[in-house]
Amino acid sequence: MSTTEPVPAAEVIDGVLQLTIATAAAGTSMDFDLINAGTAALRALDPSVGAILLTGAGANFCAGGNVRDFAGADDRGAYLHDKATELHDFVRALAAAPVPVVAAVQGWAAGAGMSLVCAADIAIGGPSTKLRPAYPGIGLSPDGGMSWLLPRIVGLSRAREILLTDAVLGAEEAVRLGILSRTVEDEAIRTEALRVAHTFITGPRATYTAMKKLLAQSPTATLDQQLDAERDSISAAANSTTGYEGVDAFVAKRKPNYVNLA
Repeated sequence: MSTTEPVPAAEVIDGVLQLTIATAAAGTSMDFDLINAGTAALRALDPSVGAILLTGAGANFCAGGNVRDFAGADDRGAYLHDKATELHDFVRALAAAPVPVVAAVQGWAAGAGMSLVCAADIAIGGPSTKLRPAYPGIGLSPDGGMSWLLPRIVGLSRAREILLTDAVLGAEEAVRLGILSRTVEDEAIRTEALRVAHTFITGPRATYTAMKKLLAQSPTATLDQQLDAERDSISAAANSTTGYEGVDAFVAKRKPNYVNLA
């Protein structure tokens, strides 16, 4: 996508809600007009949407908040309170989305940009992808859910080290830690992320929703609670149109058709 052309904030293309979070303007820092438009699109998610793609327009996925705007605010605390509120509305809407979220992580994902990578279900990067908390460098604490998301991905001890030392994570280490799902060639990041997103369009959407719900509650559930939740979920799925189609297709040795099923 050319950085000289207007960037759509949120658009549905072939069943994928594509959300741009940063552009080449202001050094690919987070664009809150785009973030707020994304929140609105997520809250009004059309039933035709089968996946969500997070992407940046420019050299980087997102370089974090615009520090020059922070510095120029009359009341920096009030300004950042407002911006964190807007960002967190977006993160909450993203977490509540019933469909898989895929991030195309080109270049840098710093600050809140890294938080959004952590919030994705699947994150595709490339050899030049780098992630960094970036908060200690400007004397601020994390936002965007990083202090909640990162420990659940890498473990509390490793998260402490990454955040406190403001570590720069290369693509290989990010994959090893589970922050990035995998990497492809840099020029293929968006194409591959979009391809992955499209694989969910004709899949069992009710199954994906159930999986996301189970995964979301698992960090705070006991094993006993999670076993009960899995039992209730799979039994409900068995009596759903999606479950009937999947099982019947398997028995008939044909490909299941999940299109337009609930």
